[in-house]
Amino acid sequence: MQNIKKITLLGLAVASLFGSCNKELDIIPEGAPAKVNFWKTEADAVSASNALYALYDSEEGFYGRGLFWFINASDDMVTGRANAQADNMKNFNRAYLGGGYTEGNWSGRFTIIKLANDILRYVPAIDMNKEVKNRVLGEAYFNSAMMNFELAAHYGDDRQGVPIVTVENMDQKEAVPRAKNNMENYNHAISQYKKAAQLLPFFDTYKEEDRGRAHKVAAWGYLAKTYLYMKDYKNAELYADSVINFGKRDLEAKYKDVFTVARNYGSEYIWSVTSSAAGPDGWGSLLPGVMLTNGGWGKYNGWGYYLPTKELYDAYESGDVRREATILKPGDKFRFFGEERTFDPPTAALSDYQFNKYMEPFSYADPVGRFLSPNGDHPTTALNVPLMRFAEILLIKAEAAIQQRGAGAGDKQLNMIRQRAGLQAKSGQSLSDLKNQRRCELAGEFADRHRDLVRWGDAEAAYAKPLHDSKGKEIWPARKFNPKANHIWLVPQREIDNSKGIIKQNEGW
Repeated sequence: MQNIKKITLLGLAVASLFGSCNKELDIIPEGAPAKVNFWKTEADAVSASNALYALYDSEEGFYGRGLFWFINASDDMVTGRANAQADNMKNFNRAYLGGGYTEGNWSGRFTIIKLANDILRYVPAIDMNKEVKNRVLGEAYFNSAMMNFELAAHYGDDRQGVPIVTVENMDQKEAVPRAKNNMENYNHAISQYKKAAQLLPFFDTYKEEDRGRAHKVAAWGYLAKTYLYMKDYKNAELYADSVINFGKRDLEAKYKDVFTVARNYGSEYIWSVTSSAAGPDGWGSLLPGVMLTNGGWGKYNGWGYYLPTKELYDAYESGDVRREATILKPGDKFRFFGEERTFDPPTAALSDYQFNKYMEPFSYADPVGRFLSPNGDHPTTALNVPLMRFAEILLIKAEAAIQQRGAGAGDKQLNMIRQRAGLQAKSGQSLSDLKNQRRCELAGEFADRHRDLVRWGDAEAAYAKPLHDSKGKEIWPARKFNPKANHIWLVPQREIDNSKGIIKQNEGW
């Protein structure tokens, strides 16, 4: 799936997503074929499965900025540029509600669930190759599970889950009410991930043109993560072990190699946003361009958001190679458009750090059109931004082991992480050590530091401290985090209004 380019959204509530594809899975708009003429052939089924990934290119609803506005709440970063809506989110002020930055996080995920349900309804009856049918059905289960998991993690708790929309209830006229609690959602996602894992092939069986499709080990990985969020540490460890022992995945030899175009599908790949610089606009995750210094020193349209803090920089031990691979500070040398330059942040930037993790596509001479989207207003790159990688699986295994058997139980996995980072192995590592390694290893990624702080019960204390730049200047004041309300985000008001009150708002904001 190297070059997904375009998609037609044929309605949110009642229509499916359709498209034609070539061997590179290009999705080209063709209008809205009637259902009576669709769902007849293998090509129809494959076209529908391609469309499952369409919204991954969405700027605000998915993996461009979308969920990262929520991750930006963490102590690892600040907004970077004055922005009232973003600032309200970071400060847990309900005034962000109704702005365009986060509305699509809810509706877009239900769009994908709707498409997945259509596949699960119609594809079983199509006369087609069994292996292809299994893959298409597995892709539907996987994408639906991932959407359900992400919705539950961000909007649901023990008081209310999110609506569980299935093949059986998706046609009802009234809105589907919220689940009793987020555990119902997690269990629904678990059941779908398990079905996906049964149906999907291993990643290494895919031909090059099919890379980027859901695969068996990605389903195992998200089973481990979902169980971790449920605090079911036994099953979290079980599925992490499945990936470690049978998933044919491993750490890259060098940390920096993970974030290079050449290693988009390297040994550490579990799941990522397939991205491209091709065409007039590119395709995929905008995050590298969003994190690039505002204005890109006159060479590219960097957006200047999500800038690191001194608190994150200081979390790294001396000699940790991940620090410089992750963060640029004033005076650091780096390559940009084929030339070495010294990092000099704009004076207007809120922090004088920048994330370095996704900068490799910007390092080449004449990168526009090859490594960077020609459209700086849609600054995708040829780098696939990770959503889950093997290092996180090791960290899930270590956390689940420590939670069950105490300090030292995760030493093997934590030391694999430490030694790649250039650090000495340690024995008897505790949950505190695990938390620090998860922070340093996964900083600036969709692994989600904010969600980690919330699920560990650490958010209130962390956010009660101000944040600083490299010189020690306070750049974000201490914040009040209410763990009984701010642990989840507000449901978009338009969804409540459209449901005629069936969907209820989260309490306490």
